[in-house]
Amino acid sequence: MGPLEPWDVTTLVHASVQGDEKAWNELVQRYAGLIAAVIRHYRLTRADAQDVSQLVWLHLVEHLPQLREPAALPGWLITTTRHECQRYVQKSRRTVSMDPNAIADMEAPGRSDDIDTALLAAERRQVLLDALAELPSTDRELLVLLVGEPPYTYAEISETLSKPIGSIGPTRRRAIEKLRQTRAVQSYLRADTVA
Repeated sequence: MGPLEPWDVTTLVHASVQGDEKAWNELVQRYAGLIAAVIRHYRLTRADAQDVSQLVWLHLVEHLPQLREPAALPGWLITTTRHECQRYVQKSRRTVSMDPNAIADMEAPGRSDDIDTALLAAERRQVLLDALAELPSTDRELLVLLVGEPPYTYAEISETLSKPIGSIGPTRRRAIEKLRQTRAVQSYLRADTVA
């Protein structure tokens, strides 16, 4: 396989199935943060968190060839990580005494909704990062500046990008439309309608 485009999940998955080590390393690098975000919500010990992470990657190695929709990989990783975390939480409840306040926090109504919301936000953030990576650098830089904290003024953006102020709005509209048409966003939307 030639140089990898960082946003091309389908190519990465297919290349990994064929044994391409660079593609596998790219998948691990890209999605390790997503897996860690899921694990953090379960408040596992450091050792258990590492075990869960390794198990998720092992499951991915085993099931990657059967993955029907490579673009759905983030969702698959989230679900698999949650199942492994829940298994570890169940196991630890049977073997390790816990602080009653921690148990109450874990079993509080709405806690799973909070986790679902955080996981969905992490998945959407990853899709946005993948989509931004597909854009030409000038569009990407403009969009990043427009959502900066604190927000940049058009005058600051004009100076930074050496663009006339009057062209920023139309360029922004075109860049957002390109963002909507990226493979990352389109794959996410297709996977969302299938689910």
